[in-house]
Amino acid sequence: MYSRTSEPVKLERDCDAILVPQGEKVSLPAGSIGYITQALGGSFTVFIEGNLFRIAGADADALGKEPLPRPELPDDASDQDVEKLVWKQLRTCFDPEIPINVVELGLIYECDVVPLPDRQRRVDVKMTLTAPGCGMGDVLVEDVRSKLELIPTVAEADVELVFDPPWNQNMMSESARLETGML
Repeated sequence: MYSRTSEPVKLERDCDAILVPQGEKVSLPAGSIGYITQALGGSFTVFIEGNLFRIAGADADALGKEPLPRPELPDDASDQDVEKLVWKQLRTCFDPEIPINVVELGLIYECDVVPLPDRQRRVDVKMTLTAPGCGMGDVLVEDVRSKLELIPTVAEADVELVFDPPWNQNMMSESARLETGML
């Protein structure tokens, strides 16, 4: 799953990235030099020329890294097996600035696995952000959606961003509050 780090890095090829925290899409040129500051859940936060950038796991090779393996399920997986894997996948979604996954941050308000015909499933998620104006909101929603749709038998993930009730620090797990010093 990787971890927090300050590993030096030189981009091996041009690479799409997202400027943190603004959420603006940019292209970083091959040869850019910086540091990987966070490598959690398969995506990377890199510090280059005074800015933080999020690089998706699909572009791990630009950093000389391997992407995480795709999630797997047995052919006879039950709805409960799928739900367990859904929550595991949600725990691979990290805010690029905070080294805590969206589940432990308390950003997932609701998650339902809905059976569809032909043993397919839809996952309905309601999630929030730590701040309504967060520039990374669309990035986090897309990260959640795309990681859930990697799960075998999940035909669709519907991720809705909600702000009621407003998020607060009490929604974080005890371990997340401990890690951030908010306990």
